[in-house]
Amino acid sequence: MGDVINLRQARKVRARADRAQAADANRVKFGRTKGQKQADAAAEEKARNAVEGAFREGRLEGEE
Repeated sequence: MGDVINLRQARKVRARADRAQAADANRVKFGRTKGQKQADAAAEEKARNAVEGAFREGRLEGEE
């Protein structure tokens, strides 16, 4: 005969494990340090400035 288990407790254990797994995924997806965020912002600004600097002088906004 198999072991008797409490289904309510088993569901809670499974739910806790699912939440922990989702939390780990969110930490990987969103968890970046302040330094990493600043480095990304600086690289983005540098790229934007490089593109803007490549245009000829006298270029007006909205003119194509």
